[in-house]
Amino acid sequence: MSSITRSKSHISVLTSAINPLANPKGAKKLCELCQNLAYLQCTKCRVTFYCDKEHQQADWVGIHEKICQLLIPIRTATPFHSLKADRDHHRAQILHRQEELIEISRAVAQKKLFEGKYQESLPAAQLSLRCAMDVYGPSAVQLVPAYLLLAEANVGLGSLAQAEGYLSQAEWTVMKTPECSQIVRHQLHRNLGRLYTATENLEGALLHFANDVYYASEEYGLDNIVTCGGYFLMANVFIKQEKMDIASSLYTEVASTWHSHLTKLLETHTPGSMMLEHSFDEAQQAEADQMLRAMLKVQESSPKQATAQNTLVAHSLAMLWFLGGSPGKALEFGRKALQSSQLVPDHSLTEPIQSLLQLAAERGHTLPSQADCPPA
Repeated sequence: MSSITRSKSHISVLTSAINPLANPKGAKKLCELCQNLAYLQCTKCRVTFYCDKEHQQADWVGIHEKICQLLIPIRTATPFHSLKADRDHHRAQILHRQEELIEISRAVAQKKLFEGKYQESLPAAQLSLRCAMDVYGPSAVQLVPAYLLLAEANVGLGSLAQAEGYLSQAEWTVMKTPECSQIVRHQLHRNLGRLYTATENLEGALLHFANDVYYASEEYGLDNIVTCGGYFLMANVFIKQEKMDIASSLYTEVASTWHSHLTKLLETHTPGSMMLEHSFDEAQQAEADQMLRAMLKVQESSPKQATAQNTLVAHSLAMLWFLGGSPGKALEFGRKALQSSQLVPDHSLTEPIQSLLQLAAERGHTLPSQADCPPA
């Protein structure tokens, strides 16, 4: 049974009908996604409601499956406490759970965006925004990350007017908050650059990506994996402008940064040690996979592209998936990297690639063939 089939069969037993007329006078249950009158409720948490099964299914796949039980204490009526200390303790607990919910929904939305699942990311991004409003108020700068997630999802879906609306709200909030962090500013310019790219305003996109890189480098440094995301997006714009030399130079910077980062992580791995699944979060892994695969595809489609760069990118993908706990994918990209390394004069990566193939083969309980690991 496929994951989609399992999800649908599971969903069918998660809802029960509600009668809006049975609600207390003046009280209405609203759909989690569209805020229209609700007729169904989740039978697991009983505090989340939907207008129809389609919205319930979309919310379950998007975020609700991960946070169903977390919603119960937040959305359940506050118990009566006679002592102020008890009331304060209860409020502090609810605030902590709300902040946890903001971070979980934000991480889920970001991962889905990196995977190109724009429609699926919307429920998590919407929940992140609502929770942030509840905690910080309707005009706080803490709402900006959620606005940016919603904007990115709508750019991916081609709903550019909606994306522009979210970005305008985010930009206005940042402008009136002088103490806004460099992190929020870099994220804002990155998403403005994406919108400008989608509208074919390529010069405007490059300006925003340049600002993105500036603010990211101020916070993280020039050779950081966060900063290099801006280089990758700039390179894509230069490809649209048919400036392949500039794009290739930026791709080299991205590949070198990720290769160095992953090599350092791999160096901490010793035979028999635990895998490093938690060396980076799922969103970072999805972002790296998306960028590196895109770069490899462009490089392989260009006969003039240097094979050394192909080796660097394929080796990075192999390390990424090995550290992420997927030895099969590590073997796939490791073999590609090894084949590419044999075609360039500099064989400095051959030995590290062979070692990684051996580790991945052992982790996957298989043995690499001689073709996979030729003598150095």
